[in-house]
Amino acid sequence: MVLDGSADSDHRLKAMLHWDVNNGIARRAWARNPNAQWSIREAMKREPRLVVTLANDTSNDLLERTLHGTW
Repeated sequence: MVLDGSADSDHRLKAMLHWDVNNGIARRAWARNPNAQWSIREAMKREPRLVVTLANDTSNDLLERTLHGTW
């Protein structure tokens, strides 16, 4: 990316930062960070082109039973 001070470079910088920052927030949301989950939902409300598949939560009990085959 070339940032030469032009109006176009300003636009490119803002667009790149928007997507880069939201990519980091999405990764943290997938790791079940509650603040990141809230933040990425808010970001998707503000920017309709931003679509992130959100993680589905499950109980730790279900995970344990699945790991040990005790359905």
